[in-house]
Amino acid sequence: MTNNNTPAEDLEKLRILDRERMHLCRAAALLQWDQETYLPPGGAEERAEQLAVLEGVAHDKFTSPEFGGLLDKLGEVKDAGFLQSAPDGFPVSGFLRALKHDYDKAVKLPGGFVRECARAEGLSQAAWVAARKQNDFAAFAPHLEKMIGFAKQKAGYWGWEKERLYDGLLDSFEPSYGVKEIAAVFNPLRDRLQLMLKKITAKQAGSLAWKGNYSIAKQESFCREMMAGIGFDFGRGRLDISAHPFTTTLGFNDVRVTTRYAPADPLSALFSVIHECGHAFYELSLDSVLRYSSLAEGASMGIHESQSRLWENVIGRSRPFWEPWFPRLQEHFPKELGETCFDVFYRQLNNVSPGPIRVEADELSYSLHIILRFELEKKLFSGELSVNDLPAAWNAAMKEYLGVECANDAEGVLQDVHWSMGAFGYFPSYALGNLYGLQFWGKLKEDCGNMDEALEKKEYGAIHAWLKENIHRKGRSALPAELIKEVTGRPLSADDFSDYIEHKYTELYGL
Repeated sequence: MTNNNTPAEDLEKLRILDRERMHLCRAAALLQWDQETYLPPGGAEERAEQLAVLEGVAHDKFTSPEFGGLLDKLGEVKDAGFLQSAPDGFPVSGFLRALKHDYDKAVKLPGGFVRECARAEGLSQAAWVAARKQNDFAAFAPHLEKMIGFAKQKAGYWGWEKERLYDGLLDSFEPSYGVKEIAAVFNPLRDRLQLMLKKITAKQAGSLAWKGNYSIAKQESFCREMMAGIGFDFGRGRLDISAHPFTTTLGFNDVRVTTRYAPADPLSALFSVIHECGHAFYELSLDSVLRYSSLAEGASMGIHESQSRLWENVIGRSRPFWEPWFPRLQEHFPKELGETCFDVFYRQLNNVSPGPIRVEADELSYSLHIILRFELEKKLFSGELSVNDLPAAWNAAMKEYLGVECANDAEGVLQDVHWSMGAFGYFPSYALGNLYGLQFWGKLKEDCGNMDEALEKKEYGAIHAWLKENIHRKGRSALPAELIKEVTGRPLSADDFSDYIEHKYTELYGL
């Protein structure tokens, strides 16, 4: 039957279909959040089945002939005024681009394959949690083999040649960049960071240790106070505990953060919370016109990570940020920190001491953890590296990149959740986030002035306002390469971040 609707009518129908699909995706995200927080271990197998059914339904809806027909018809519209924005301000061209990108990938995946992937992912994540606890890579290896196989099949379905399967996976997280583009910024970044690391380790040996047993209840209390203080709205989100800290969006007014607590290290949970708040601020600052649509998420994972890394490190590890917060931390832990002077504390929270755990890495060595994973993923998908040889390759790379030896696989190859959930190509986003974040920060200071005085007064309004206006509210309506150029006037570079690291730590360590 011929569709005689106007472009505006077709657009409205497409937005309705997209809204229904997004509701299904949010429902699946709720089940996944529950699996990582409150699901009893015995429920993992049934949860995998539930997710397989739900994600299969969402996939079938998205790849329906009606969806594809509307996209094709609207893709032929040449009216610039219509494509710029709908009457309510909805960014039509960005919506059609993003949806077409996702549709073209989804329609190439058989429904049965999607269900099989979802089922395997649920079982893989449960197996990873158990293997990590028991330091048993062999128990997880078959699941990892399966997840890599599924990822290769996905990239193959999407049309990527065997030699470029990893590029296809990177496209899911950072559509502006492939292996070549990422290596072009990672290689100079690696060289400058390793040189800086050598200078620092030659000047000091060992790490500064936190002393005491920090009550988890008090840690949580302080984390909640700081979250609220820097702008997290507990009326639209919550904080819970998981094996691996993460943030998930279940709705426009429902963004959930998780962390984990270490009794011997009060900063482990605190900085993961600040990091996850950066993600949450992005999700909670989207323009309301994007609500329920496929544009209601970050421009890319790298842009998303730019916000979390910016808040965690550039803001959260700065002297002016902590000058008003340190006395409050001392009040929570008078026995452990009451006699600690601020300069000692500031030096400790910026202490450079490479270790095996990525999420606990210092600001300087963190990106080396990411580049290491990027190199290993490339080899896994090129066939240069097998799953069975992965632990040894991981340990060798840790020694080469960071001078660190892993005591076991739990603190080595098993430490991250990403591979268990099939998120190959995700890791580069973290280091790309560092680079994006410093370029954004430089432009923010250029527009708003130095933020030190505002941070000293716990005034974060100008930061939130600038980030919302220039990045957050736009959601996914622009590609990451377009966004960084639009906001800063320059393409992505490693220079801003490398310069920032060299200046900060040269001063801190008197190099």
